[in-house]
Amino acid sequence: MRRRRPSPTALGSALGAALTLGIALAVLAAGPALASSYRYWSFWDGGSGGGTWSYATTGPSLARPADGSVQGFRFAVSRDAGAEAARPRAAADFAAVCGATPAAEGTKRVALVIDFGVPADAPAGEGPPQESPRTACAQVAPQATAAEALASVAKPLRYNGAALLCAIAGYPQQGCGEPISSPQDTARAQTPDPGAASAPAAGPDSGTGPSVGLLAGIAAVAALAAAGVWQSRRRAR
Repeated sequence: MRRRRPSPTALGSALGAALTLGIALAVLAAGPALASSYRYWSFWDGGSGGGTWSYATTGPSLARPADGSVQGFRFAVSRDAGAEAARPRAAADFAAVCGATPAAEGTKRVALVIDFGVPADAPAGEGPPQESPRTACAQVAPQATAAEALASVAKPLRYNGAALLCAIAGYPQQGCGEPISSPQDTARAQTPDPGAASAPAAGPDSGTGPSVGLLAGIAAVAALAAAGVWQSRRRAR
């Protein structure tokens, strides 16, 4: 018995469905690249004052810096990644911040660098409360977190429902980590950190070329279309 050949309409529907699915995968995979920057307070670890900032791996409410540590905060529009986020524009120098504060029994000293950023990164209708970074030496209990040290010198702080730090010293008055996808919104006049180590080279999703997700979606389109053609020829034999 001869098998019936699929009609052109059926083949067209199958290929159309495959193409639609592939395009959907491409759009979903490329989605994160459209909003890869955020306006937020990033948190940095300066260690024991060696001058170099490292992107913190835990939030300030969980970090418990040791005596002699330096902690940094920077408000900016930047990517949520250590290699690309905006660093504080002052060196992580414990002696410069806490050198005049004597050690006291039952406490620890934590040097804080609070960088309110530049006007280009401010939300609409607001501006940084000061141009240069603010420094303060917090003298707190030995078990205090970085958030508690910050609260002792830079109130009021504002958090959202997910415990994300939204404002330091009342800045900004609104917003909290909102995504920024417009190129003109992500432009900023950033002064390099004099004590920062060189950042790693940008990855495939850095905006310099097609994202990995987008290329994967396009490949899926091609693969599905090819599979549909092969299947139609096999049935036609």
